[in-house]
Amino acid sequence: MSDSTSASAQLNHLLTACIEASASDLHLAPQIPPMLRIDGVLRPIEGAPILIAAELLEIAALIAPKLPDGPECGSIDGAISGPRQARFRFNLFRRQGNLAIALRRLEETFRSLTELGLPPTLESLCDLRDGLVVVGGPAGAGKSTTLGTLLDRINRTRACHLVTIEDPIEFIHQPIKALVNQRQVGIDAPSFSDALIAALRQDPDVILVGEARDLATIRTAITAAETGHLVFTTAHAGDCVGIVERLISVFPAEEQEGIRRQLCLVLRTAVAQHLLPTGHEEGHARRVVASEVLHVNSAVANLIATGKTTQIYSVMEASGAQGMQTLEHDLARLCVEGKISEQVAAARARNPGVMRDRMKYLWKHSMC
Repeated sequence: MSDSTSASAQLNHLLTACIEASASDLHLAPQIPPMLRIDGVLRPIEGAPILIAAELLEIAALIAPKLPDGPECGSIDGAISGPRQARFRFNLFRRQGNLAIALRRLEETFRSLTELGLPPTLESLCDLRDGLVVVGGPAGAGKSTTLGTLLDRINRTRACHLVTIEDPIEFIHQPIKALVNQRQVGIDAPSFSDALIAALRQDPDVILVGEARDLATIRTAITAAETGHLVFTTAHAGDCVGIVERLISVFPAEEQEGIRRQLCLVLRTAVAQHLLPTGHEEGHARRVVASEVLHVNSAVANLIATGKTTQIYSVMEASGAQGMQTLEHDLARLCVEGKISEQVAAARARNPGVMRDRMKYLWKHSMC
């Protein structure tokens, strides 16, 4: 058996173990047992041999054939298709001079918002004609999955031109009703910003920017939303106000007042989500989504423009009929429905006291 055949068999075995264990991530490093992240907890793969540095190089050559030795320094991203038509996002990186690999398993099919545990009213975002929609949350919270679901619905319902700019491409969208062009940073374009500027000359209706990670990209995304395009993106922020402030804070201080005025006009919705453990036994769903939803109405727009974003929570509390909800409200709902414990909810809440008051309110009205 050749080295490449052996490496292929090893990789296939490890990816299959990840799929069968319903793990979210696979970690490979020399002289350390291969590890799976299952329901947020890392654990070794039973019976899997410990890999040496040379074996990891062979696996890396299969994953990223253009860089068979991995990056000289730093890291590189990409995506591959594995056994059973499963798709994985990978990151090759150096640690103590040796190569290591982290792989994230991606969804094979698109689920509905209800199946994801998100408010079904978010489907209305797919009907917007312009503006900016941002999904936030920590790494591994399912932001890309949420956007994949929304873009799938657009693809099925709108005759439009949909352009995605990703690093790497995570979900493959075969054109259904929409014309879909997916571009990968590093292969199809040098950067998010360059790809986004080019996209504006490609007659797009809807643009997905995988991550609003730098000033140039955020500036162009706001401009795209201003000029009649519907733009979806993600941000690393734990709540909706944090998303707003994250977008503004990357700009120099002297620009922030003007950016606030622009953002209040183009931002349509911010969604923040977290994956939380349920504590249920084997065979049941063991992580659920808690979410916060902010729709930008005139009151919210005014608070963004004037820099009074901390007051946005009060508007959200009073605007449930408009589809808004605070994280405390959703945590309370999940507690009352028995999906998470009060301890888990309190640990995630910004204000545990508010969350517990909301729980009492929901309990009272559920018994009426």
